Amino acid sequence: MSFQPNSPAARDVAYVLHPYTNANAHEEQGPMIIERGEGVYVYDDAGKPYIEAMAGLWCASLGFSESRLVKAATDQMNKLPYYHTFAHKAHLPGIDLAERLIKLAPVPMSKVFFCGSGSEANDTAIKLVWYYNNARGRHAKKKFISRMKGYHGVTIASASLTGTPVNHPGFDLPLAGFKHTSNPHYYRFGQEGETEEQFATRMANDLEQMILDEGPETVAAFIAEPIMGAGGVIVPPKTYYEKVQAVLKKYDVLMIADEVICGFGRTGNFWGCETMGIKPDILTCAKALSSSYLPISAVMISDDVYQPIAQASADLGVLGHGYTYSAHPVCAAVALETLKIYEERDIVGHVQAVSPHFQKRLHALIDHPLIGETRGRGLIGAVEIVADKATKKPFDPKAGAGALVNKAATEHGLIVRAIGDNIAFTPPLIINDSQIDELFDKMVKALDDGQAALQKAKAA
Repeated sequence: MSFQPNSPAARDVAYVLHPYTNANAHEEQGPMIIERGEGVYVYDDAGKPYIEAMAGLWCASLGFSESRLVKAATDQMNKLPYYHTFAHKAHLPGIDLAERLIKLAPVPMSKVFFCGSGSEANDTAIKLVWYYNNARGRHAKKKFISRMKGYHGVTIASASLTGTPVNHPGFDLPLAGFKHTSNPHYYRFGQEGETEEQFATRMANDLEQMILDEGPETVAAFIAEPIMGAGGVIVPPKTYYEKVQAVLKKYDVLMIADEVICGFGRTGNFWGCETMGIKPDILTCAKALSSSYLPISAVMISDDVYQPIAQASADLGVLGHGYTYSAHPVCAAVALETLKIYEERDIVGHVQAVSPHFQKRLHALIDHPLIGETRGRGLIGAVEIVADKATKKPFDPKAGAGALVNKAATEHGLIVRAIGDNIAFTPPLIINDSQIDELFDKMVKALDDGQAALQKAKAA
């Protein structure tokens, strides 16, 4: 494809290496350029509107035009545009934000460490766990267990936690010491005649066996998203976390909750931990912390984790970890204003009010010939496209069923996320009932178009 000389598309193809993109294909088709946003909608450079059913990357919780966040950034820029938190330095936005997060935590927490992204937060959690176990003299207790298709970031260490298929090949990952236990997707991996509770027991048994095989004295922590996001919006079966946490307690393995997607109201409670009954030792969060208007993330640690770390920092002279942008004052100010808006507008209450309609429309898609399963909680959901509903047989990956439906959705003015043959939805938390109807009306059209395209390809 040729592009207009010096156009934004031509310059993008010439100069930008895109994440999660086929670089060769991008040279041919070029980018979709988003020019502006308003509420739950974004507009391309031709002025076409799209309902942004993914809130960008699971993250723009307050939509794309919240003026209070712009003002918070501008005011802080004018007052203190940058400062760090190294070597006993501090500033009020960072202090206030840490205090606010500790008060909002789903379980008692002691300290907050600030980073710039979810990947950095999970990478930091790994380092802090290693530091913590070294401080306790448990120098062999360093291994991490996550789950197949779990998503925890793309830095070298956090990508090793991640268990999705595209994040390891070509990168020499995962690193040694990072293990992946079973994926708790009942629809795909439940055995014939097995109840959800029995499946959950088997998943917990798989985890326990992995800990025993590795040696409990070598396993430091287990990390999980309350509801898997980029792995396909996998809602774990009933009793899953209850049984998993019993295993972790038995072998003195820390529980890390990755709230990067689920936190701040997405699942119908302020934290996904509250929705799923998780009591973490460490919690990581990002994305909706600032509605993603500026990059910021946080790691919260319990006092049991903090005290050995504090003593080790005294013994060694310093906690030798930190980022130039840890608790960046402008990002922290925007995050504080985001949390104020959540409280003042009762965003969690709004999610609870509209999510029954969202889930009703989501689950109604099970009637479409392409859909084998619908799943979700709050304002997060997904549908799974199958070739045969009765047998759950998937399409041949070469058919590109998910990609065809995703393309059709875009043509109808709807942005969703194709994860293989799963289509995910996480709209801004401010979405209303009429916009939910618009979203799913467009999705039905996209599924119809995708089905027609697949039938045409099969007949050819």
